[in-house]
Amino acid sequence: MKKTPVIFIGHGSPMLAIDENDLTREMQRIGADILNSPEKPKAILAISAHWYAPGTYIQSAEKPRQVYDMYGFPEELYQLKYPVRGCSDLTKEVCDRLGSDVSINDSWGIDHGTWSVMVHMFPDASIPVVQLSVNSHLRTEQCVEIGRKLAPLREQGYLIWGSGNIVHNLRRIEWNNRGGSDQADHFSKYIVDNVLSGNIDAVINYQEHENASYSVPTPDHYMPLLYCLGAAGEDSATVFNNTCTMGSLSMASFVWA
Repeated sequence: MKKTPVIFIGHGSPMLAIDENDLTREMQRIGADILNSPEKPKAILAISAHWYAPGTYIQSAEKPRQVYDMYGFPEELYQLKYPVRGCSDLTKEVCDRLGSDVSINDSWGIDHGTWSVMVHMFPDASIPVVQLSVNSHLRTEQCVEIGRKLAPLREQGYLIWGSGNIVHNLRRIEWNNRGGSDQADHFSKYIVDNVLSGNIDAVINYQEHENASYSVPTPDHYMPLLYCLGAAGEDSATVFNNTCTMGSLSMASFVWA
């Protein structure tokens, strides 16, 4: 079987789930390419910023619950259903590869960092999904190392898929700004350029950039990118949705193949 790609998605606001715009059309395009591929993934290992937990956990539920982990949005968003199945074979493979570093935990589910994007990429929910937590205790280089340990899953037909944001600062949101602030634009460009050039050290050591504290005030939304980098290995990246919005959100997304 041909090795599956690795995907990182900038997901932004939960309203993405019910939006129809250039960002969602690009997600639909990438998803259609995967669905129409002769090597359609057997299942997806999803690493969402919104399962930010004090450990590395993997789900085992046959029918993981949909988590509406956001507040104050239109009722239409809470009525949206994404009835995805789990995949016991993928859960077992992750446990085998990570050993004592991972444990099964079904207290969470499929959160909006995952389903708000997948309703566009894989709208029929035909590909099973298993979420892996983002471990809040890990250093950046350890996130990359976990991704490397999981990379062989790609040769077994599993898609490794991360969801977060390179720039994510909700305290600095500019509601009337359709673009990015200078700080967001500079930091996002710096990370995108280094991902595309394969300069992983710069992405790992993002704190050295002058706009890091503005762009990554907490690491939860940045860390999924690091898991993806590890899983991608030496594969080259292409970028899509390479824009910032609402001042302090970067929607930059990548495919490695």
